[in-house]
Amino acid sequence: MILAVPDILTPAQIAEARQLLASADWVDGKATAGHQGAHVKSNQQLPLDSAVGRQLGDTILRALGKSPLFMSAALPLHILPPMFNRYSGGQTFGTHVDGSVRVVPGTTHRLRTDLSCTLFFADPADYDGGELVIEDTYGAKSVKLPAGHLILYPSTSLHHVTPVTRGERLCSFFWLQSMVRADAQRSLLFDLDIAIQRLGAEQPNHPSVVQLTGVYHNLLRQWAEM
Repeated sequence: MILAVPDILTPAQIAEARQLLASADWVDGKATAGHQGAHVKSNQQLPLDSAVGRQLGDTILRALGKSPLFMSAALPLHILPPMFNRYSGGQTFGTHVDGSVRVVPGTTHRLRTDLSCTLFFADPADYDGGELVIEDTYGAKSVKLPAGHLILYPSTSLHHVTPVTRGERLCSFFWLQSMVRADAQRSLLFDLDIAIQRLGAEQPNHPSVVQLTGVYHNLLRQWAEM
């Protein structure tokens, strides 16, 4: 499932973040690339120990917890601290797949990457190129969202970022381990949850609301890994 989640951050939060990121110290993005990614990666990133990165990462994590759509789709168990990158002057990231396991910075804890997230800080009109192109069963999907919006997609997907030929593409990116490992099962639970919410809003006293909610939680109980 590939899902756009709107308005994770407010315009005021975006403006503050862009001001902080403009004055931050950036490094070559290859510093955090794996063996595969280092050959096709050309961008800049904030260092893992960046104070600005930690501050903005905390803001993002708090905002994610307030997004019912994100929580329903991702069913997060663990979320890696958000990282930040920028592209300009023709920089790009060639086709790659994200690593299956990552270590939480500063710890020995390992996290399985079930879902990848990209949160946009620049509006599409601010730069040319820079589309995130995600390949799935139905072909390639090109993504370029407004500032404050997030794209959520399976970490198993091949994907790339097209060259930025004008302006600057500014994003946060991070991974999470879901309570439900399989993308197909997460998609079913998400569709069921959305249907329950819609029915409950239209007919709050309908007896099927309780029945379907029971089905949802029994499926989650069966599939969840804690």
